[in-house]
Amino acid sequence: MFKCGIAYPRCKWILPLLLLCAIIFDIIALAGKGWVETESGREYASLWERCLVNNNACTSLMDYAWGKATAALMIIGIIILILCFILSFVGLCVPRLSLLRVIGALLFLAVALQVCALVIYPVRFTSDVATNLESYLYSWTYGFGWGSTIIMFGCGIFFCCLPNFEDELLGNVKTKYFYTSS
Repeated sequence: MFKCGIAYPRCKWILPLLLLCAIIFDIIALAGKGWVETESGREYASLWERCLVNNNACTSLMDYAWGKATAALMIIGIIILILCFILSFVGLCVPRLSLLRVIGALLFLAVALQVCALVIYPVRFTSDVATNLESYLYSWTYGFGWGSTIIMFGCGIFFCCLPNFEDELLGNVKTKYFYTSS
């Protein structure tokens, strides 16, 4: 006999794993060298600096107020994300389901901060730093920043909804099967 259903007590551990993935994506975004690249490959920029490949000259983006703001928002976002990761273990190990909504709210705060940072960077980079001689492409490390933000948004929704399924999470009800064959 085959049965297909959701066992909530086992599935609840997916959320901390997703938060860990978001932390890894944020670390890649913060440390990566390729937020922006030119099509020819002669120039690239990270969150921290802009470099010319031909003469290995790099200039800091921290000289601009928007560069400092973008970095600060991303760093505050990852700090909140790490706090949520730690709190998720407390909230899911000890049956404190009221803590889950707090984690969801903190994740939404981190999402708002990172969305601001990920919007400020391309707008201000294009207007202040980019030359009109070449086309600029936003690269993979910038994409990791967006990936982390999307994961955090999804986890925030789930953390806010989990207290509605208290009995299922604590294993007080039987597993509901979607499909059974005899």
